[in-house]
Formats: sequence, structure tokens, C-alpha cells
Amino acid sequence: MGKPLIAGNWKMHGTAESARNLATQLGHHRFQEDAAEIVVFPPLVHLSVVRDVLADSSVSIGAQNVSRFPNGAYTGEVSAEMLLDQGCKYVLVGHSERRAILGESDQIVAEKFRAAQNAGLIPILCVGESLQQRQQDATFDVVAKQISAVIDLVGLEKVCQSVIAYEPVWAIGTGETASPEQAQDVHTVIRAQLGEAGRSTTLLYGGSVNKSNAAELFKQPDINGGLVGGASLEADEFLKIAQLVEA
Repeated sequence: MGKPLIAGNWKMHGTAESARNLATQLGHHRFQEDAAEIVVFPPLVHLSVVRDVLADSSVSIGAQNVSRFPNGAYTGEVSAEMLLDQGCKYVLVGHSERRAILGESDQIVAEKFRAAQNAGLIPILCVGESLQQRQQDATFDVVAKQISAVIDLVGLEKVCQSVIAYEPVWAIGTGETASPEQAQDVHTVIRAQLGEAGRSTTLLYGGSVNKSNAAELFKQPDINGGLVGGASLEADEFLKIAQLVEA
């Protein structure tokens, strides 16, 4: 089974000062390093600030996005090598907000995954269905297709060396959360798709995770932690969630 991981996606929030303050509060906490890994994903422009604050802590940092290209004339893009240079260990790829709002296809997501992994970053591959797709009983097919696109490009073994986060689109930022049983059902399907090679792959649940629902979600056998959005912007709330997976 995968090692527990709690990831905080700060999305497009905050200033350098607020990022420094939030990181400082997290850095003062002594996490149980053998129980769960903690990683935060600040906005790109705040990476260096957060990195410096957390340098002597056990909290890792990651980026919210990465270019599928290694370098070149791609104005506004940030390469995997640049992220490594800023101290990143992880990077999110395929978040539903980028798929839905910015038009990232399964193929583009797969190419970003490959670029990140080839450079030495650990991709967190985000997958999930819309409300309409769930109502059409297409959840399992949608998630399998999103994962298959990456497997087809890089191979099953490399996908199993990443982290996969199931985030039902209808639950992101809405206050709605998949029930623990609904979330586990999808994680079971993901684990089956990965097969024997994926028994130790870390699988996360994301979608309005908070201190009230995290404990029941983390009790599920194939949920190894959470990708936390809004609740990660409040240090006390995020710490309480992290302590739940450490328990």
C-alpha cells in the first residue's frame, strides 16, 4: 500500500507575505515523518519564498503546473528543470480546473506527466468525472481513460511510480464530497487498473476534503491521503487533516 500523503493545493491565492506566513505556521509543526508525507503547492511565483521558509522542515513543496516541453520559445511556460531548480519534489498534472478551464486534453496531460517524470519530479496525476458523467454512470470509464492515456505514453510501470489523485469534478470547491464508499469504489477500480505493479502506488482523494470528513475518507483501504484545496489555506485546518492521516 502507498505511503500516506497529504497535499495542499493553494491554487491562485495569496501574496508573497501570506504565503510566507502560511508556510511558517506549517514549518513550526513537527510532523510524524514516518507516518505521512506533507507537501504544499504554492502559486509558482511564491515557490522560492515557501521553499526558503520550509528548508529545515519535513514539508515538501510542489508546483501546480509544468510545461510539456523541456525548454524553448514557449513564453509563459515553466519547465520541469526550472521547478527542480526551485526545490520542487512534486508537480500536479491533469487537475480538473486545467482540463476544464484551460482545455488540457488527456494527451497533453500525458505529455506533461512524461516531462515531469523524465526530469526527476514526481507527478501527481489528477483524474475525475463531471457531475453529468457520474449521472450517466460513466465514472469508472472516464477515470480509466484518463489513466490509460498516460499509460499508453509512458508505460504502466512509470505510472505506478507516480501518485494518482481521484478528484470528482463535482466535488471540487463546491462543499460536496464523495461519500467514503463512493471514493473507495473508484480507488478500487484504479488499483485494479494498475494491477500488481500498483499495489504500493499512493492514491489520494481530493474534492472538498476538510477536517470533518477526512477521517472517514482516510479509513478506506485504498485511500492513502488527500489532495486538499481550500482547507489547505488555513494552517490549523490543514494541520488537523494531516494529523488524521498520521493517526
